Amino acid sequence: MLKNKIYKYLSGEIFKNFITILLTFTAIAWVVRAVNFLDLMVEDGFNTTIYFKYAALNITSIITRFVPLAFLISLTVSILKFERQQELLILWTSGLNKIKITNIFLLIALFITSFQIIMSLFVNPLLLNKSRALLGDANYKIYPLLRSNDFSDAFKGITFYIDKKNINNELENIFIKDVGGSLNYIVGEKEKKNVTIIAKKGFAAKDKLILFNGTMQTLNLKNEIKNIKFEKTEVIIADMTTRTILQPKIQETSSLILLKCIFNKNKNLKIENCSTDNYKGEVMQTLSRRSGSPLYIPLIAVLVSFLLIHKKKKKYNFLKKYVLFILTFIILILSEILLKYTGLFLLATISYYVFPIIVSIFFYIYLIKKITTEKII
Repeated sequence: MLKNKIYKYLSGEIFKNFITILLTFTAIAWVVRAVNFLDLMVEDGFNTTIYFKYAALNITSIITRFVPLAFLISLTVSILKFERQQELLILWTSGLNKIKITNIFLLIALFITSFQIIMSLFVNPLLLNKSRALLGDANYKIYPLLRSNDFSDAFKGITFYIDKKNINNELENIFIKDVGGSLNYIVGEKEKKNVTIIAKKGFAAKDKLILFNGTMQTLNLKNEIKNIKFEKTEVIIADMTTRTILQPKIQETSSLILLKCIFNKNKNLKIENCSTDNYKGEVMQTLSRRSGSPLYIPLIAVLVSFLLIHKKKKKYNFLKKYVLFILTFIILILSEILLKYTGLFLLATISYYVFPIIVSIFFYIYLIKKITTEKII
């Protein structure tokens, strides 16, 4: 009973440190990314609600990127803390088995690995896809996009220039150049090369511009120019296409669709983000990141468990903690480097999955041998 309480205490301390470190890293990275997302409001005209929802839906993808590093730091810090407070020495003298402690570390690592795989394979793609769909369903506000004495090209094929504007959404000396055909509905003809609008005044509503006292110049496919004067006209934002990417990226695509892309032999079957061999390489790399990267977490647990082995000379114990941490950190870096090659060669992909398993087994057997032959001090 006492041993079970001790094991629960050790596990609780490791989990507490892991969650604290993970949330700290996530908070810092999320704030940095959220600052980058400010372009959604400044450049693309989305409102603050859309901005915060979009930023919130990206949190889980940030969390999973820091899980291996957070686990490495939390496990190392926990063991060093137990050692510094003489808790490990008390445990060994009371008869607790180091192999049992190592197995507890491995069980924690397997639990975190399962969490990482579930988040990476299912939760993250779902939330990221929702964040992309959120932009597609959102309404734009054109007023933030229009800046005084500045050209704005937030919409494809359309350039805006405003001489002056004030806080009442009133605009002066407005210039609009359309080369994509988005404003053809104003002149009532579909086949127009471009449309140029110059207006003295106007104001911005939620989804449109209302212009007064201006001229509209059109150029058709026959290079014929027509000028139309107007007292009032409206430019509808809904008829324009924003430059914001609305199609889901590979990392925002569900794992099931990506698997279909990899094993699809029917070229007539159209699958999103699976049009060329190059895309299939990126798909394989994405799947390897989702399901292969978490396999390196148990390897972290095995390597850090070597801290449980005590040396007679203190200088060896002092150097050992730095050597083990640096070695494990290098393995995490190598896993990221090797990940780049998983989409290029089948052998690289297989090696990426097999390497952490084989190395973990090898070091685990070696660790057990070192623990069983360790001299009690």
